[in-house]
Amino acid sequence: MPKKDVTEVEEQDGKGLLTQLNDYLAAGVHIGTKFKTKFMQNYIFKTRDDGLTILNVQKIDKRIRTIAQFLSQFEPKDILIVGRRDSAKKPISVFAKITNIQAIPGRYLPGTLTNHELPKYHEAKIMIASDPWSDKNAVNDALKSNIPVIALADSNNSTQKIDLVLPCNNKGKKSLATIYFLLAREYIKARGELKNNADFKYEIKDFMEEKTKE
Repeated sequence: MPKKDVTEVEEQDGKGLLTQLNDYLAAGVHIGTKFKTKFMQNYIFKTRDDGLTILNVQKIDKRIRTIAQFLSQFEPKDILIVGRRDSAKKPISVFAKITNIQAIPGRYLPGTLTNHELPKYHEAKIMIASDPWSDKNAVNDALKSNIPVIALADSNNSTQKIDLVLPCNNKGKKSLATIYFLLAREYIKARGELKNNADFKYEIKDFMEEKTKE
């Protein structure tokens, strides 16, 4: 582990987390960008010497728990998860398979939540967006339909249209795999469909795209 990451492990409290602190660090869940907005200031732990922001792991972990508990109040058919970025497609597809939640990996067609005439029209009571910016069409549709939006947000995101923020690196494939792995596990656990973590038959790597052989 690089020296700067060792320092971050020492500085951030890893007690009582949903997974090992090293798992979060290795996946880069805590690594923000060199830009930060006023909306995300409360979730930033520090700014590194190289200018990258470091998100607060404790707040990330706590928010995953909160979101899983909140989502457990809804039936899977009433939840829609979207992710346009390539790095989000596999994680949300696996998340959907495990939880039976509706998913739109890749491009979201404007009107999917508002136009009943569309063949791929979706009904939903709540939405999860993998990135408020790249999934802005879906977020705007949810806003028109008065559907609450949960969104994964990096240090440079605006959260003005978001009801519940999950601060994290929402671009890296390892980070997204880790976030959706934990959300899937905690969601089905909160719904009483999983007794303990040992019974969860998936691993973080299952949420990641396999490397293409050259």
